[in-house]
This record gives sequence, structure tokens and C-alpha cells, in this order.
Amino acid sequence: MNLWIWLLLACVLAYAWKLVGYFVPAKLLKDPRMSRIAGTMTIGLLASLTIVNTVASGQTLAADARLGALAAAAVALAFRAPFLVVVVVGAGAAALLRLIGWN
Repeated sequence: MNLWIWLLLACVLAYAWKLVGYFVPAKLLKDPRMSRIAGTMTIGLLASLTIVNTVASGQTLAADARLGALAAAAVALAFRAPFLVVVVVGAGAAALLRLIGWN
């Protein structure tokens, strides 16, 4: 199959999955466990996406400035810095590490 067909199929499936959400009964959504599960899944998905983007480069693992940036951002988070500060600290750490030659 052509790549465009797969792309269009993925778009249709994503939109259909979104539409299925409208058919979930309201009683199920008011359950506090459902809110807790949805919040936990969101955190887990975001954390896994962050790790994959940090240590993967194509089909290989990479140890470069992104690891240092993630570590610096984690330290900023540990000190309860605001989100914008965490982003700036991570970007600054990556820039400094690349400046000293850790690509």
C-alpha cells in the first residue's frame, strides 16, 4: 500500500476513536476513579514520550546533550521551578553541553 493510504487510514481511525468518546455514558465519566485513571495515563504517556525523544535517534540509542538537558530539567523540577523556568534550564543545559562538544 501507498504511504498516503496508511496516513489517511490513521487519520480516519483517530477521528473515529474521538467520536467513540462521545458515546461514553456520563455516569461513567463522573466516577472519581475514571478521572484518576485518565490523569495517570496522561502522565505516563507524556513521560514515555519524553524518554523516547531523549534517548532515541532514529533506530538507535543516543547519549548526547539531550540527556544532560533532561537531567537539568529534572533538577529544576525537584526545586519546584515554574514550567517556563524548567524549559529554559533544559534548553540552556543542552546549549552549553553542545557548546563544549557533547553532541
